[in-house]
Amino acid sequence: MNLHGIFAPITTPFAAGGETLALDRVKQNLAVYNKTRLAGYAVCGSTGEAILLTWEETDRLFAAVAENNTAHKLLIAGTGVESTPETIVRTKRAAQLGYNAALVRTPHYYKPAMTHAALLDYYRRVADASPIPILVYSIPQFTGVEVPGELVASLAEHPNICGIKESWGKLNVVKDIIAAAPKRFQTLVGAASIVEPSLKLGAVGAILGVAVIAPDYCAELYDAARAGESAKAEELQTKLTPVSQKCVSELGVAGVKFALDTLGQAGGHYKDFYGGPTRSPLLPLTAAQQADVRSVLSTIDRAAVK
Repeated sequence: MNLHGIFAPITTPFAAGGETLALDRVKQNLAVYNKTRLAGYAVCGSTGEAILLTWEETDRLFAAVAENNTAHKLLIAGTGVESTPETIVRTKRAAQLGYNAALVRTPHYYKPAMTHAALLDYYRRVADASPIPILVYSIPQFTGVEVPGELVASLAEHPNICGIKESWGKLNVVKDIIAAAPKRFQTLVGAASIVEPSLKLGAVGAILGVAVIAPDYCAELYDAARAGESAKAEELQTKLTPVSQKCVSELGVAGVKFALDTLGQAGGHYKDFYGGPTRSPLLPLTAAQQADVRSVLSTIDRAAVK
C-alpha cells in the first residue's frame, strides 16, 4: 500500500439545515477533485463531520464516494469509533466497497483507560479483522489521546497496520514517530504548516484539510518538496499556511465549507465546488468570519490553484 502524496479529507455535503445528506453534491465535488493531482480522498474524517453522522449515513457516503471516484484515486475510509466491534464492522464494509485503507481514530471517551496497552489491543484487534490496511489516526487536539513514538513502534509490528496520520502539527512528534517506526511504516501529517519539513524527515505525504480548498496548490507543494526544490516548497507552504490556519484550524468545518462555497461562486476551475451547511451543534460562520475567509482566500495566487 503506497500512500505517498496529498489526500483531501473531503467534506460531507448536507442539504439546507444540515439534517439530510446531499449525495448529489458528493458527485459534484468529486468531479472537480478527480481532475486534480491529489493522490486520493479520506472520507468521514474530522473535516467530513464523521462524529456527527449516523452509521446509515456513513455507509451511504462511503458508497457515493466509491461510485463517483472515476479517476480511481486511492480511497481511505474513516472507520474508527469508540467500540472495537463497531470499528471492525465499518472497516469491513469499507473494504467491500473498494476502499484501499481505513483511517482509525484513537478511541477517547474513556480517556483514563486509554493506556498504551488498551490502544495496542484495540488496533491489533481491528487490524487482525480488517481486509484492508489500517492507518492510525492521531488527533490529540480533539481526542486528548496521544500516540507517541514508543507506541507507534509497537503498533508497527503488526503487518496490517501500515502507517499513521499524525495531526497534532508538532514537528518533534513527527520526528519521533519516524525514528521509532520501521521503514515500511508510512507517516502522513495533517498540518499544512509542517508538510515540507516533515517530508524531509521521511513522511510520505499528508491528509490536509486545506487540500479540500486548494487541492492543486497542495499537490504542487508536495511535488516541489519531493523533487528537492526546497525554496519553491517553502514559498508555497508560506502562502498556504495562513489559509489553513484561518479556514481549517481556527474556523473548522464551517470555515472549510464556506471557503468551498466562496470558490464555487467565484467561477473558474472551482466553479462547481459546494460547501453548504454544517450539522448542528456546529454553527455557521458570522459575517465577520466570512469576511476573514474571503480575505485570506484572496492571498492565494489563483494561477497556483487553477
